[in-house]
Amino acid sequence: MGIPAPDPPLADAVVTLRPWREEDAPAIVAAIDGDPEITQWLDLIPQPYGLADARDYIAQCRRAWADGTGATFAVLEATSGSLAGSTGVRFGDPVHAVAEIGYWVAREARGRDVATRALRLVCRWLVDEVGVARLQLQADALNQGSQRVAEKAGFTREGVLRASRWNERRRTRVDFVMFSLLPAELPD
Repeated sequence: MGIPAPDPPLADAVVTLRPWREEDAPAIVAAIDGDPEITQWLDLIPQPYGLADARDYIAQCRRAWADGTGATFAVLEATSGSLAGSTGVRFGDPVHAVAEIGYWVAREARGRDVATRALRLVCRWLVDEVGVARLQLQADALNQGSQRVAEKAGFTREGVLRASRWNERRRTRVDFVMFSLLPAELPD
């Protein structure tokens, strides 16, 4: 069973979140192709990154919405409508109402609280509309920027998952920091 997309889209004065569309593919390529900051932390993203990759990503996101396993949003700048990034959630443990959230931000939008704002919006939706009881977020232990975003969005650092993932680009296992957010901790 699928998850209905929020209608109207999630938004504040700075960002708008909506499901990905086919016509977003060129903007995804422009944001990801050749950006070492994104590929350093999301090492499964191929480089070079082309239109076929973006279309596959959009199709995967649409399938997750349809089958209820996830919800991934394009993060757009509210005033211009230009692509600022992405935030997505996987519903890996529906019995316990636990969801895992992640994000990336395009180079031009970094340092402007885009990820924090998007994270707050999607977390509020997940708790209030979807019924998630625990949100989890994992960030590479070396990714200080992502950890700052998590903390600014209200997440609590729980600990380090030692050698929890293989990083193909670094050719080694890497540590990830686990963060969580509970409904009572949502920022206003």
